[in-house]
Amino acid sequence: MKINVKTAGIFPMPVLMVATYNADGSVDVMNAAWGTMVEPDIVALNLTASHKTVKNILERKAFTVAFADAAHVAECDYLGIVSGNNFPDKFAKTGLTATKSDKVDAPIINELPVSMECEFIEYQDGAYGLGVIGKIVGTVADEKIVKSGKVDVEKMQAIAFDTYTLGYYKVTERVGEAFREGKKLK
Repeated sequence: MKINVKTAGIFPMPVLMVATYNADGSVDVMNAAWGTMVEPDIVALNLTASHKTVKNILERKAFTVAFADAAHVAECDYLGIVSGNNFPDKFAKTGLTATKSDKVDAPIINELPVSMECEFIEYQDGAYGLGVIGKIVGTVADEKIVKSGKVDVEKMQAIAFDTYTLGYYKVTERVGEAFREGKKLK
């Protein structure tokens, strides 16, 4: 029997770390659980214009999106609960480090396993606008999680956000083959 619950949500929600540079060249990063792909090379981040990160994206026309992992839960959570508007040096406090992207004017967080390098396309601010839209022009991954030229998601140890209980969960176990499992029912 199904019962009504108090919250609604989609699970899993990726925990995305959106990185930019501040006007002074220092690194700014925010935690964004409201993001997705809208095309194979287009990312959409539902971010309000009040975020320091959004202001930086609009100024620099670039950003990176990294996947938070189980090894850096505390650092990634901190980057989501502290505002860059109030704490411009919040990235430094985490102990994480960054390297400038070769493809866009944005930092890559060295400790996180995968980063997508994005060029800013547009900002949608309507009632149901998607926020920041970007074109992925490159993806870099730690060589320890690459297998046959592709990211091995199990080694990545990415985390997901649970909107029901406000928890983080490790996403690791493969349970099937996309576009093949359903063929068993044909």
